Amino acid sequence: MTDHILTSSEGGVLRLTFNRPDKKNAITAAMYADLADGLEKAEKDPSIRVVLFDSVGDIFTAGNDIADFMAGASTPSPSGEQPSVMRFLYNIATAEKSLVAAVQGGAVGVGVTMLLHCDLVYASEKATFKTPFVDLALVPEAASSLLMPQGAGHQRAAEMLLAGKKIDAARAREFGFVNDVVAHDALAGIALDAAENLASKSPVSLQLSKKLMKGDRKAILTRMEEEGVLFAERLQSADFQEAGMAFLQKRKPVFSNGG
Repeated sequence: MTDHILTSSEGGVLRLTFNRPDKKNAITAAMYADLADGLEKAEKDPSIRVVLFDSVGDIFTAGNDIADFMAGASTPSPSGEQPSVMRFLYNIATAEKSLVAAVQGGAVGVGVTMLLHCDLVYASEKATFKTPFVDLALVPEAASSLLMPQGAGHQRAAEMLLAGKKIDAARAREFGFVNDVVAHDALAGIALDAAENLASKSPVSLQLSKKLMKGDRKAILTRMEEEGVLFAERLQSADFQEAGMAFLQKRKPVFSNGG
């Protein structure tokens, strides 16, 4: 457990809080492990009925820590254990407990795609959303290549997943992955109230209703696996190494034809 993911539980709500504001809450392998552990705890603990994702600072999360990923954070361990990022993505996709998110600032990459698996998402009027996978010579993840076109339509999804366009909270609501846009100072209270409201309901009925709404998740998990294979391949590519170095050096990448 690291102090970069804060956990607290009260009133049936487990809060998982990004707490690395000095690094824009960029997610490391250790943070993914803590998030995955938290979701597993929620599924096993009958006293936990809802999981609330939030964050410290002005940004929800800048997505993957690029330096961490360049160092091989997404590759399996020598013992063959699943990378912590994949464990988190699987857990959030298969969660039976309700998931709520409060997005108070920038959400990038997995900071956006994880929201596609949440049941209720509230965004501050200051929130923005960007998925620069192609910009980094990668591919979408978390089954976003399936879920975003389904929810927003192909052309809208292409704005984010292909063009890497940043959108504001109002536009994200139009895309369908944000429930409501609220005043910045009111966000934390509104999201917590929503989580506590869900937690006050019949837990069995809540879980069964979510299960019915989600339906068969086989297609989601299959797409997630397909994306994972391609994502891992791209992490080894010359173009990703160039994109990563360009990001760290704050310059524009130069991609090869065969990268």
